Amino acid sequence: MSNTLTEIAEQLKARKNKVQLIYAFNGTGKTRLSREFKDLIAPKEDGQDALIDAEQAPLSRHKILYYNAFTEDLFYWDNDLNADAQPKLKIQPNTFTDWILQEQGQDMNVISTFQRYANDKLTPRFNPQYTAKDKDGKDVTVKAFSEVTFSHQGGDDEPDRKIKISKGEESNFIWSIFSALLEQVISILNVPEEADRETDQFNHLQYVFIDDPVSSLDDNHLIELAVDLARLIKSSDYEISGLKFIITTHNPLFYNVLHNEFNRASKFVLRKLDDGNHDLIHQENDSPFSYHLHLKSELIKAADSGDIHKYHFNFLRNVLEKTSTFLGYEEWGELLPGVRGNRATGQVNPYARVINFYNHAKHAAHEVAEVEEDHKRVFKFLVKEIDNIYKGMRIPQGTQA
Repeated sequence: MSNTLTEIAEQLKARKNKVQLIYAFNGTGKTRLSREFKDLIAPKEDGQDALIDAEQAPLSRHKILYYNAFTEDLFYWDNDLNADAQPKLKIQPNTFTDWILQEQGQDMNVISTFQRYANDKLTPRFNPQYTAKDKDGKDVTVKAFSEVTFSHQGGDDEPDRKIKISKGEESNFIWSIFSALLEQVISILNVPEEADRETDQFNHLQYVFIDDPVSSLDDNHLIELAVDLARLIKSSDYEISGLKFIITTHNPLFYNVLHNEFNRASKFVLRKLDDGNHDLIHQENDSPFSYHLHLKSELIKAADSGDIHKYHFNFLRNVLEKTSTFLGYEEWGELLPGVRGNRATGQVNPYARVINFYNHAKHAAHEVAEVEEDHKRVFKFLVKEIDNIYKGMRIPQGTQA
């Protein structure tokens, strides 16, 4: 059924489950769905500036906490490296980090969580309050916990040399802050009597919306994060707090782990339709593999009819990723028919190059309108190869591989 994201947000709100788990491809609209849901639960007041969002409103008014790409906008790099200045990750003024870092003193918990998921030698340090010069030479006070520097400890790197971390590491760091906040909030709301809670700032909280906290994690750390998140959500006493959780992800492995952790969760697949609307497919308690079998049937249908569109290559890559995870391959490209010398020389498999052409954002931005005839022939060949792989695996419909 075709729905707008607003209508899908209303469907999610109407459900009574403690946990709702949604799988969707990148670019389907997960982040926009989180915004639509937030606006449905806590709409902006009339005349409120668009920049004054949930992160900057007093915590006591919050009905929803959410983690998505916009949460990461609270953090930005100071790129003014004149006079040998060291790279700093700055934090926009907001109530979330102020509360968890300054009032609750959770900085060491944030650091240990980040190192567990990223690198135990990569050390973040929060700044103390200090005085600096602004661009006009005037003294300004830089408040504590508004800047973060990173350095490697040990090895060949200078122990105090500050570095700019990767985008994936930055995402992991921001998630570590949100995770510390969430753990503290759940602990507070598990206290039955509101008068006995250490703060009343979260008494109105109804939802936690988490969109893809797994950027650039390897499989081992990804699984660890998924299990930790499931444990944390399970620790939330729904009978006391009534707190509900919505989790969206594009990562098949992350989805699969959470799928198995939450027996009673509502599980969905979000699809973007050709008309720009969306479809939310309820999975009941089927294995996540069942959806990939549905995708495989869609691939076979497209290959047989010749009606092949660029989104079919997205389907193709997704099935390859899921299958390679199950079979224990490090890369989905290892399932593709080999070309002699490719692995030895480090060359990209030509079949993978075709698939990536229709998946990479830089190409999608140029809106590749039609699939080239040569690429259609490659598509048909690869779909036949995948069908042979699945026949060899003997995965019955609706069962977990």
